[in-house]
Amino acid sequence: MKLTLDALNVLDAIDQGGSFAAAAEGLYRVPSAISYTMQKLEQDLGTPIFDRSGHRAVLTSAGKTLLREGRRLLLAAHELEGQVKRIATGWETELRIAMDTLIPANNLLSLIAGFYTEHTPAKADDPATQNNTQNKSTQLRLQQEVLGGTWDALVSNRADLVIGATGDAPAGAGYSHFALNECSMVFVVAPGHPLATAEEPISSTDILKYRAVAIADSSRYLPPRSSGLLTGQEVLTVPDMASKLEAQIQGLGIGYLPLYWAQAAIDARQLLVRSVEATPGRATQQIAWRSDNQGKALKWFVDKLRQPAIQKRLLSCHQGALFNEAPQNISH
Repeated sequence: MKLTLDALNVLDAIDQGGSFAAAAEGLYRVPSAISYTMQKLEQDLGTPIFDRSGHRAVLTSAGKTLLREGRRLLLAAHELEGQVKRIATGWETELRIAMDTLIPANNLLSLIAGFYTEHTPAKADDPATQNNTQNKSTQLRLQQEVLGGTWDALVSNRADLVIGATGDAPAGAGYSHFALNECSMVFVVAPGHPLATAEEPISSTDILKYRAVAIADSSRYLPPRSSGLLTGQEVLTVPDMASKLEAQIQGLGIGYLPLYWAQAAIDARQLLVRSVEATPGRATQQIAWRSDNQGKALKWFVDKLRQPAIQKRLLSCHQGALFNEAPQNISH
């Protein structure tokens, strides 16, 4: 067979990253290795995968088909690898955790430290820890998603566990979930912005006059969603919640922010909370996973995330708080 999973993985990385250089960085390879893999694949298949006649290489029709069907093969291979590993040991080869951008990513690091502390591979000369080695090959992979992208990651099997998913669960059975938090949203502007002195409640007509700051939905398969935007409004799109917060502090735009993200800036008078006519409802954030996943690493994280103390720390306004706490504080 001339197709290899490695070549398909490289092709997928090029498409996701948008360039050969980005794929090389994501796969921890040199760009020349990425180019060689694609050239060899084209030679083996006897057809061009990329059209290199323009400024940037773009997929040909054959390349698009190969990418689409190749992703199905990669998904099947990953599922097979995971099934074999779980059958053999109960521990996953890899646990992929997707976090909604509403959750400060640093706040999960202490929980991860607790996982590593409890499941450190045994040393060859330490018989006392010989029984604690079964999950030594479980790799953790964190990724950030936005709006419907968190559910999308679970549905498309890009993630095994999602943290902070908002909105309704996808149609159909097969998902387990529980509430993490009711997220309060506030409409905030920089002190120097024209809406800082506008009469309250501020109307949608007045809001429409000014640029909003938004984060693009990261869904690949589910329909993309938007939140707090008005039709026809100018938008500055940023990659994550931290960028959105900073952009609004600098007065580059306006919009809604989770209160626990904005609280410090509000206290410091870097942002002002303004009353608006169309107040958004509270968003329920959820922890979710596929019901048929019985992996031990997944169960460990789900059990920890049910604990109120860990939930509170996960949503801390002080984004580095959990990272600085000792792992034993969260490993009960």
